[in-house]
Amino acid sequence: MLDKIPLETFRVFDAACRHMNFSRAGRELNITQAAVSRRIKGLEGHLGADLFTRRGKNLALTPGGERLFQRIRATLDYLEESLEPFRAGFGQTISIAASGSVSHLWLGRRLREFGKADAGLSIRLLTSDSPSDLASESNDLVILYCRGEHPRWSLTPLLAEELAPVASPDYLRSREIEDAASLTPTDLAALDLIDYDRFNANWISFRQWFERLGAHNEARSARANLTFSTYVMAVDAATRGDGVALGSLGLLGEPLTDGRLVMLGTSSLKTGYGYYLGLPRFRPSPQEVLKLHAALSGREAKPG
Repeated sequence: MLDKIPLETFRVFDAACRHMNFSRAGRELNITQAAVSRRIKGLEGHLGADLFTRRGKNLALTPGGERLFQRIRATLDYLEESLEPFRAGFGQTISIAASGSVSHLWLGRRLREFGKADAGLSIRLLTSDSPSDLASESNDLVILYCRGEHPRWSLTPLLAEELAPVASPDYLRSREIEDAASLTPTDLAALDLIDYDRFNANWISFRQWFERLGAHNEARSARANLTFSTYVMAVDAATRGDGVALGSLGLLGEPLTDGRLVMLGTSSLKTGYGYYLGLPRFRPSPQEVLKLHAALSGREAKPG
């Protein structure tokens, strides 16, 4: 059916719906009221249904007309947004990919601060826990969880992974714990542990954490009271006071500094993994991409 309806007709219909007046719709589109009326009648003929009810000079949409208007308006909005990058004077769009935890806990605020300094720049953030999505060469920048090497990306270290139990002050008060640093692995294993699903074989949960610290009995006895599908949800639950999460100390620098979370015990595990900021190895990066890379990594951008 679509091949029989001129696409301009949908713009005319949209304008008529917004103004509820064929004359005003015509003035917006620089066509006559009669031309608007012909196009609307032609559309109704193609569809075999009335789109407007007419009472003298007053117009109202029929239920079918209202549904069509909502869909056409959404489609036109989508097209308008898609054309934004091609407008004269429209700033460059930088695409950066990161995991959900990095995006939520570390990257988001830094991107907002960078964007304030360059209002003409548009940043597109792809959030995914899929390694193939994160390492896609369609991105300008990536943040990868790895040991610092990748065949297609030149990597700069951002955060070394160091893991330790964390909880909120409210949770500690509810368990009458006055000295969080004094807690032993045995004490920790008896608390309300919060875990998350491991979709990457290199991610560490409480059982692996205890095991790698040599607390073998605790590794066998530790059981999570709550398990979430994402790491961000586990951290949010710990911040609310629901229990103890295994905190990535670099990602949680802000809530640990402002007191929303507290490290428990004195033991932490450095896994050898970390978060690395990547530039493409085999293509040059525009200056704006290099500026964002420098802002995130804390290194001065080199002129291109």
